[in-house]
Amino acid sequence: MVSFRKKIKHKDSTNRLHLIMAIVFLIVGGVLFQLANLQLIKYDLYVALASDQHQVYNELKSNRGRIFLMDSREQSKTGEIYPIAANKDFALIYAVPNNVSEAPKTAEQLYKILNEEQVIKEVDELLEEDENFKDKDTEPAADNSDENIKEFREIKRELEIKRRAEEIIANYENILSKKNDPYEPIMHKVSAEKLAALEALNLSGIDYIMENNRYYPDNNIGAHILGFVGYNNDVRSGQYGLEGFFNEELSGQPGSLWAERSAGGELIILNDREYNKPVNGSDIILTINHSIQYRICQRLNEFALRYGASGGSVIVMNPDSGAILAMCSWPDYDPNNYSEIKDINRFNNPAIFHQFEPGSIFKAITMAASLDQGGVEPSTTYMDYGSVMIEGWPKPIKNSDFETHGAHGRVSMVKVLEESLNTGAIFAMQRIGAKKFADYVADFGFGEKTGIELETEASGDIRNLLRGKIRPVEAATASFGQGITATPLQIITAYAAIANGGLLMKPYLVDEIIFPDGTTHKTQPRVLRRVISERTALLLSGMLVNVVDGGHAKRAAVSGYYIGGKTGTAQVADMEKGGYYESQTIHTFVGYGPVDNPKFVMLVKLDDPKSVRFAASSAAPLFGEFADFILKYYEVPKER
Repeated sequence: MVSFRKKIKHKDSTNRLHLIMAIVFLIVGGVLFQLANLQLIKYDLYVALASDQHQVYNELKSNRGRIFLMDSREQSKTGEIYPIAANKDFALIYAVPNNVSEAPKTAEQLYKILNEEQVIKEVDELLEEDENFKDKDTEPAADNSDENIKEFREIKRELEIKRRAEEIIANYENILSKKNDPYEPIMHKVSAEKLAALEALNLSGIDYIMENNRYYPDNNIGAHILGFVGYNNDVRSGQYGLEGFFNEELSGQPGSLWAERSAGGELIILNDREYNKPVNGSDIILTINHSIQYRICQRLNEFALRYGASGGSVIVMNPDSGAILAMCSWPDYDPNNYSEIKDINRFNNPAIFHQFEPGSIFKAITMAASLDQGGVEPSTTYMDYGSVMIEGWPKPIKNSDFETHGAHGRVSMVKVLEESLNTGAIFAMQRIGAKKFADYVADFGFGEKTGIELETEASGDIRNLLRGKIRPVEAATASFGQGITATPLQIITAYAAIANGGLLMKPYLVDEIIFPDGTTHKTQPRVLRRVISERTALLLSGMLVNVVDGGHAKRAAVSGYYIGGKTGTAQVADMEKGGYYESQTIHTFVGYGPVDNPKFVMLVKLDDPKSVRFAASSAAPLFGEFADFILKYYEVPKER
């Protein structure tokens, strides 16, 4: 009995031992499996996770190069320059919807601070351009007294402001109601003033971070020259203008930082190879004179609106060097708020992008060619019958004043420019032949880009003159600026060659580039070629003075100075139906002064002004005002 119990006890002990050993084996096996899983299968994952805890990688942003203007005529003495494109910290306002307590109330407060001022401004501008509220269906019919009209306009204004406000507030409410959303951007580039007002409210769920953004202190002034910094495939880059053309130089090179994080949280750079210092972008100093640019841009906008023009451009150039002193176009835009522009065509610079038939301003180029070849002299005469028949063309080509004036009789080449006679331009061209005329047109730079440091430059079109056999009618119309196209920059560059004694200069905007290491590159004026002789330039300048003193351009004159120039009232080609629009015209004046030693050459162009018929009453007086300002600015002594 005792023996049997001992056997039973021994057997129970053995079973318990086997069970314990099995449990231990399973535990050890599980541990070994987890070790294998950590060290072999998920090794890369856990190394990456560990790196996130102990290693830090940051891309170090470079500062974008700045763009400066000449600040004054004393710039060369004082070294003063004016920043027209800089970098500035702005707030990015964002929401954490989870933490927003009262979405409707918060939305209204955001609108009040961030949007209300801009909405009121936009509505006022919209109503101002509404041609005195010509929507008769909505105006009071019974009583059209000034008081009632004023009251109606105020009601219309308030309703439009209310409509826009409700739309913005509703959008904010939608954003703030996205529960379980940890981040929603509200507005970029918020000014310090608006940020302070927002912080004072201490709105729950609304916060901000500071961002470094491109900043243009002059807003719209010079926008077409500058372009803007925007997003291209989610990458910030310069677009249009100088920002686009010099994007690589302005951007610089970003740096990088690899570091270990210590147990205390401090960053430790292991060696020099782990730190790549960012290289800031280059700074650019322009040839643009700030005072001249600011004055001309402001007045161009005012004149374009006054004359009901659809657009306009002004370029001022130093004829001796080709340096651009001012370049403005309207309508423009604010590069600080480029995203508000719906039509991307607004970003193209009309001074270099817009190709148009130059009209009568081209007669000076025709006369230059004929004078230079000895085809005519200023005193050469021909018989003007008011129109002329051209071989292969069924209708007579008329002077612009044929219907009111008829024939001019025997006139000189001086009179051809003074009276802007199409028949005289044809006569001068025919005296040297179509082929030789076409060679001069090409030599003056028409039909090819100037190569100025801006994006979207057009080349113009002179294909009619490049054929092996030029049709007589195409040579005839080209002589007075029809059937060919050019950009405003090409035209002013050609006139600069007349002003400086016959040399075609390459136009340029960048005076100097300052590289991050302190070295600089100074742009040197570049002569492309001689296009006419000094004698031809002198004779033609005298003829152009007569145009201002006694011809169609009297209103371009500046008291006390000899100014030379030419008007042009060009028809606008109908690209769909062919021919020309009956009512649309482009008004241009190009001139320079003082003629014996020009300080500037300037082009003024107004697109389809509604309230005046000819450039003599629109572009010419605007030129005269600008020329007077520039001559006084440079303190040029009077000569007459």
